[in-house]
Amino acid sequence: MSKTATVIRIKPQHYIHVLDNNTNVTRVISGPKTFTRQEHEVVVAGPVPHILVPPRSFCIIQNPVVRDEKGRPIVGEDGSVQLRHGDEEVRIEVAEPFPLYPGEALYGKVSPLQVVAPNTALRLRAVRDFEKKKAGDEWLFKGPGTYIPRVEVQVVEIVRAIIIKPNEALRLRARRPSATRKAGEEWLVRVPGAYLPDVDEEVRETVKAYILTTQRALQLEALDTFTDVRGVKRNVGEQWLVTHADASIHIPDVNEKVIGEVSVTTLTSRQYCVVLDPIDEKGHNQLGKRELRKGEASFFLNPGERLEGGRPQSVYVLDSEEALLLCAREAFKDGKEVRKPGDRWMIFGPTDYVPEIEVEVLEKRRAIPLDENEGIYVRDVKTGRVRAVTGQSYMLSSYEELWKKDCPAVVEALLAKEVTRDRSSSSSSVSVNRDATRVITYRTPHNSAVQVFDYKSKTSRVVFGPDLVMLGPDEQFTINSLSGDVPKKPHVIQSLALLLGPDFMTDVVVVETSDHARLSLKLSYNWYFEVDQADPSKIFSVPDFVGDACKAVASRVRGAVATETFDNFHKKSADIIRDAIFGKDESGESRNRFVFTQNNLVITNIDIQSVEPVDSRTRDALQKSVQLAIEITTKSQEASARHEAERREQIARGKLERQKIQDEASSEQERTALLKLQAASAVIEASGQATAEAHAKAESMAIEGEASVRQAQLAAEAEKIKVQSDLAQKIEKQKAHIAHQTALNDLEIQKATDLAKIEADKFKGIIDAVGSDVISAIATSGPAQQADLLASLELSSFMVTDGNTPINLFNTAQGLIGAK
Repeated sequence: MSKTATVIRIKPQHYIHVLDNNTNVTRVISGPKTFTRQEHEVVVAGPVPHILVPPRSFCIIQNPVVRDEKGRPIVGEDGSVQLRHGDEEVRIEVAEPFPLYPGEALYGKVSPLQVVAPNTALRLRAVRDFEKKKAGDEWLFKGPGTYIPRVEVQVVEIVRAIIIKPNEALRLRARRPSATRKAGEEWLVRVPGAYLPDVDEEVRETVKAYILTTQRALQLEALDTFTDVRGVKRNVGEQWLVTHADASIHIPDVNEKVIGEVSVTTLTSRQYCVVLDPIDEKGHNQLGKRELRKGEASFFLNPGERLEGGRPQSVYVLDSEEALLLCAREAFKDGKEVRKPGDRWMIFGPTDYVPEIEVEVLEKRRAIPLDENEGIYVRDVKTGRVRAVTGQSYMLSSYEELWKKDCPAVVEALLAKEVTRDRSSSSSSVSVNRDATRVITYRTPHNSAVQVFDYKSKTSRVVFGPDLVMLGPDEQFTINSLSGDVPKKPHVIQSLALLLGPDFMTDVVVVETSDHARLSLKLSYNWYFEVDQADPSKIFSVPDFVGDACKAVASRVRGAVATETFDNFHKKSADIIRDAIFGKDESGESRNRFVFTQNNLVITNIDIQSVEPVDSRTRDALQKSVQLAIEITTKSQEASARHEAERREQIARGKLERQKIQDEASSEQERTALLKLQAASAVIEASGQATAEAHAKAESMAIEGEASVRQAQLAAEAEKIKVQSDLAQKIEKQKAHIAHQTALNDLEIQKATDLAKIEADKFKGIIDAVGSDVISAIATSGPAQQADLLASLELSSFMVTDGNTPINLFNTAQGLIGAK
């Protein structure tokens, strides 16, 4: 509707705002009404529907009117309605729709009242002072209920109850101080169910309970001094256990810190343990104290307690060959014997043993079985004396221990290396980890000797092979360091055993003749040792007998060759060298041995393997002369061989001619005999062929006849068998068909019989169930009903037909009339 219209029709429950320009006052006009606008009036709003606030609803009016005690708007002297500017008013469940006065405004829209469900609350805050509330105060409006809003109250949030399940607790903290709580104080709510936190309470977390069993306990620590749920006062920093005996579940308090879960320690009947720092009756740890616990038992380790070794120990079970070495930690009485700290003793099996807390088990020992060729080194810890025990089963005493004998690395290597004649360092060896407490043994090879030196008695002994050397605690092997390679180099061969020979050694010696020709001689010496049984260690008097012998022989060879010319030495080198080394006896004959008196080494023979000039020109001249001599010898041998070959060729040619003539004569004789035999063979062949053909033809015809007869017989037998087989097959097929048909007929008969019986039983059952009276009634019900129906029609005569059968009405009518 246009605001400039003169006549305005206002519907029911509608209103308009009219401004009077004369007084400059706006008034409200509500319908139903027809409003005639004057010239000085202006419609500033409307028509607008009234505001309807249904039941359980509210609305907020901004700048509401001021009302008197009866609820009527207060009008000023100028005729305008007085307003509370900047204020708001909540209107709830207004009975009648109402208009808005000029200046009033609807904030938002009409809304239903907020319903607070059970276990729910509204957190409210006062925005201005009213009644007993101060601005900033907060409180809860708990459900179930309907919240009536106020302009002085602001809804901060919806608070929902927290469900505390069984075996759970709610941890709360005070936001601000109250009559019973301090700001920041925390506590637990343990009652199961719905819990609605207050405005001064802050929910920290939900604490779940720990399930305590006979196998698990809970270790706790006090964060502050307090009294726990069992009424025990706990000091800050104190630790304790909560076990199944205390409670089946435990919810940690706000002043309790869970250190961890402690598993039960279980001891079997064959176990024990030592608890370090056990607690006393007051629950305090006894530092430094030890407590023995034997099985069968189960317990929890209290805070501060720990197991020696970290786990339960098994009871020591000793057999007849075992023992325990024990040491006293402190003075105590062991049966009737008093033990002092540091005392050592042994317990021998067979038995089982659980050490007391005053006893320390040093080690478990077992008797060491030793063969005749085995031993161990034993040291007395009191005196320090070391001895070797061999050839028996030995158990160490309480003040004895196994002693490790150290050997030089070279001796260890030689003990592990196989002893052969080739004792060079490149020979293969097997690395074996030797038990240092075992007596060192060395198998002396055949025809060899080993020297052992005792550093305690300053004496040595020589063992000849084959034999077994067993070293005492203070004995060591004498290492033989010999020269090796060609030419000889010192300290190439290292060995424990000294081979006695006979053997040989090879060396290269450079000599110079009187005419200054330098030659390189490769000599090999055969040698052996002459052992003096009165002084066997004499063979070890020279540390390197190979190097000394080679140097001595080389010196003699150089001296002898220096007096000879090259030509003379080249012709008589063997004699010169042999005489230089062995020398000559009184009769001028060469000796056959050279003895070293220092160690009884004997050289029996010398082999000159090669003689080569050192100077290249001399070597070339010698090679040329040798080649020339070889050529001359070769040519003379070729001429002799050629002459002998020609002679033998002439003799062979004559023999060949004679043999050829003899062979031709023999060939003619044999040819004649061959012709005679060929003629006789031709005659025999002609007669034999005709006879063979006749016999063969006759036999072929006989065989063909017999085969035809046999074939006819076989064909007849086959036809007979086939006919008999067909006949038997037809008979069996007919029998099977007859049997099958008979079985089918029997089944049909049986089926018909069973069906008839079933039908008879069924009909009999029906008859028996219905009864003869009912059947009779059913049979007569139709005609009786029809008779009753006709009787009710009061017909004197009638005829009933099915409508399909033709009826002769003439004859029928006569009968009816006559009957009447």
